[in-house]
Formats: sequence, C-alpha cells, structure tokens
Amino acid sequence: MSVDPSLFCPRIQGLVNSTFKPNATAGLTPLGIFTISLHGLFSVLGIVQNLLILLVVGFRVRRSVISIWILNLATSDLLATASLPVFTLFLARGKTWELGRTFCRIHSSVFFLNMFVSGFLLAAISLDRCLVVLKPVLAQNYRSKRLVLRVCAVIWLLAALCTTPFYIFRDAIPQRNGNTQCYYHYARLLSHPSKMAEMCEYREKALAIFKLMFAFVIPLAVIVLSYVAVNISLAQRGCRRSYRFVRLVVAVVVSFVVCWAPYHVLSVLEVSMSRFHPTQELVAKALPSAATVGFLNSVLNPVLYVFSCPDLSTKIRHSLSAVMETVLAEDLAEFVRRRSTARSSISTCEIALRKKNHNKSDTETSEALPSNRSESGDGQL
Repeated sequence: MSVDPSLFCPRIQGLVNSTFKPNATAGLTPLGIFTISLHGLFSVLGIVQNLLILLVVGFRVRRSVISIWILNLATSDLLATASLPVFTLFLARGKTWELGRTFCRIHSSVFFLNMFVSGFLLAAISLDRCLVVLKPVLAQNYRSKRLVLRVCAVIWLLAALCTTPFYIFRDAIPQRNGNTQCYYHYARLLSHPSKMAEMCEYREKALAIFKLMFAFVIPLAVIVLSYVAVNISLAQRGCRRSYRFVRLVVAVVVSFVVCWAPYHVLSVLEVSMSRFHPTQELVAKALPSAATVGFLNSVLNPVLYVFSCPDLSTKIRHSLSAVMETVLAEDLAEFVRRRSTARSSISTCEIALRKKNHNKSDTETSEALPSNRSESGDGQL
C-alpha cells in the first residue's frame, strides 16, 4: 500500500512506516486467546449488568435523586461496554481496523464520552452529598428530581463538547504493512502545513492535558474536597455517619481512580517524552492495555451498586425471580395448551372413528335385513 508519511505528525510517522505485518492468527496463541476472551467476557458482563441496573432502577425502584444519578452512570457504562465487542474484533483480526474512518471516530468518541461523563457525574454526586450535609435547608428547598435531571442533561452536553476534539482528530490511519490503525491524526485541518511539527506537538500535549484535567484531576479534586467537608461537618456536629450511600460512592470513586489513572498517566508520558526516548515504545505498547483497564471501570460499577446497596441487590433478585416465574409460567401455559390441544385432537379423532364405525355397523345391519326376509319368505312358500 502506498502511504505518504509526510501527511502525518512526526510521532505518527513511525506507525505509518511500519512494515512489520502481524500474523492474522497471532490472536490464536494462548496469550492472544486469553486477551480476546477476556475482552469478550468484559463486554458480555458489562452489557448484561448495566442493562439489569437500568431495568431494575428504572422500573422497580422508586424514582429519587440517588436513582437518577445511578441511572445516568449506568447509561454511560452501558455505552462503553457496548463498544467493547468492536475492540475485541480489532484484536481478533490481528490488531487492524476494518470498520472504516467514520466508525473509528464514533467508537473512540464513545470511549472518551464515558470517560468525561463518569468524572463529571461523580463530581456532581459528591457536591450533591456535600450540599445535603452542609446546607440541609437549601437542599430541602431546591434539591429536586427535576433539578437533578437538568444537571445530568448539562453534564452529558458538556461531556459531548469535551469529546468533540477527539472525534475530529481521530482517524483510520493506513500503514505500509497493509494494516490500518484507529488513532490520532493531529495533522488534519492545518492552516499552515509548513508548521505541522509545531502544531502537532501543541495539539498532542494540549488534548492530553485537557483530558487529564477535566476527566480526572478536577473531578477527583471536587470529590475529595466534598467528602472532606462532609466528614468535618459531621464530626463537628457529632452526628453518626450514614454509610450506605457513602460506601457506594467511595467504592465507585476508588474504582474510577484505579481504572483511569494508568491511562491518563501513560497518555501524558507519551506526549511529554521525545519520540526517540527509550521508554516511548514501552508506553506505546502499554496504552492499549491501560485503555482496557479504563473499560473495566464500566464493568465494575454495576457490581459495586449491588454490593454497596442491599436494597438494590434485593430488588434485582426479586426482578430475576419475577422474570423466571414469568418465563416458567408462560412455558407451563404453553405446555398445558399444547397438551389440551393434543387431547382435543385425540378426542375428536376417537369420536369421528366411533361415529364412522357406528355408521358402518348400521349399514351392514340394514344390508343384512332384506336377505333374511327373503329367506323367510322362501320358507313360507
């Protein structure tokens, strides 16, 4: 394939110039099979779990401020896990992108959208908790489900705006070895092509720092400061802490930090180091794995909801029981219906057969009677 590396940023030119052709069956090695299977497992678990959370919280839990927060988190996680099968296909096909430029941008945008929405929502939940504890009268007067719905709508809008640059600069980049990579193309839309190297470096660093600050550092700072304020206020009042919701939020936040920190650290290292730095290759290899760990956050959140909220766990069990009872009732009704139909058919056949035999017997009897009369007459004559 003829590819002009000069059309791409210096950091990407090495990727474009690669002539190493990964074996399409490389994924069939034990490690490859394990990695692909792990992604497939994450995908299935994440989709099923988040769908279950949405169904249970959406239809079987009384609508409240907390349930609205959880519904929005689960929606974001469902979007992320729904895109995992595409990444699994990418690995299974020898790490080459085969779904085109547009879907490359969409798939990557879902990843970044989930990253921003998760950070913004966790920060908003922490501020909400802080408001309830520090300003209970204000919370009583203004904290409503309608207001929370509006806040969630603003969060999704802001997250979509933050995702826009990553959508614009994501592209399907062809390589000389015939493969295609879904990666950054910061050389697009340059007003001064002669300054491509400077503009590429500026865009790489700007977007890496942008997503680090707005998707990780600022939300984490808001979360930590909010809960420090809550704990100080409760300690000063001598109030006993309500651990149920706090336990849920803390677990979700810890999962958020553990899952997303490696990705952000490696992203910043990638653009801050020289492309000839000895560890640059190691960072480039570790980034996809770090992105996978980021996806894992969307799989862990539903588990945390269940284990941190006994009421939610009970409702899920009841919902599953209700579903199973419905399925079994429908199967039993179908079995009874078919059995009744079969019995009716057999009864109809038996009645028809008896009627036929009865008619045949009557016919034979009627045919036999004239003959007897004739024989009787002959005897009289």
